[in-house]
Amino acid sequence: MMLLGFMAKALKLEKGEMEELFEDGMQSVRMTYYPPCPQPELVMGLTPHSDATGITILLQINGVDGLQIKKDGVWIPVSFLPDALAVNVGDVLEVSPQTPFSLSK
Repeated sequence: MMLLGFMAKALKLEKGEMEELFEDGMQSVRMTYYPPCPQPELVMGLTPHSDATGITILLQINGVDGLQIKKDGVWIPVSFLPDALAVNVGDVLEVSPQTPFSLSK
C-alpha cells in the first residue's frame, strides 16, 4: 500500500483516494515465476492484451526480453535495467476517474 500512496502523491490525489480503489479487492498479492523455455523458438507468446490489475511489479532475472508496450501504434520491447524493478500500471488505475492518465491509447 505504500507504493500506492507514493503514486497518489505524485498524481496529486487526495490522501486515501488511491487506496480506496483497492479496498474491496479479492487479491492483494500474487507472485509468478516464468522459467526460461528450453526451446524458445517454439514459444508463441501472448496476444496483445491489457492487464486487469492495479499494478504489477516485474523483476527480470533471466535476461530474456518479452514484455512490450504499444506506443503510437508500434510495439516496443521493454528494456530492463540490471537489479531494477519495473512497475506496470494496469486497468484498475486507468479506468478510475481520479487518475489523469490512460495507458490503452
